[in-house]
Amino acid sequence: MKALSTILLLIMSNTFMTFAWYGHLKFSQIKGFEKLSLPIIILISWGIALFEYCFQVPANRIGFSGNGGAFSLMQLKVMQEVITLTIFTIFTVVFFKTETLRLNHFIGFLCLILAVFFIFKK
Repeated sequence: MKALSTILLLIMSNTFMTFAWYGHLKFSQIKGFEKLSLPIIILISWGIALFEYCFQVPANRIGFSGNGGAFSLMQLKVMQEVITLTIFTIFTVVFFKTETLRLNHFIGFLCLILAVFFIFKK
């Protein structure tokens, strides 16, 4: 159960992180947001990122084997990166529609899958 909780919390965390880091790039297309100054955009992004930390910290505490969780520190980090890139890819394709997935992206994803395999290998 701790493993599943960790993964779900990481997914939630990375969803907020992606919106905090890249969502503001769409502000120019939202009425009322198109003329916001950079300091205001930074504050909005920090506000969104707060929710990222509300999921990220518990995910790591629950999932870390040193706290009775299912994953080593290396496994947590690699899992985090794969989830981050997966969420980012979905976000980019769905919200930005200007990006397309190409063969080199799929080859890169294959390399990530191999990284997960080797990190989780006992």
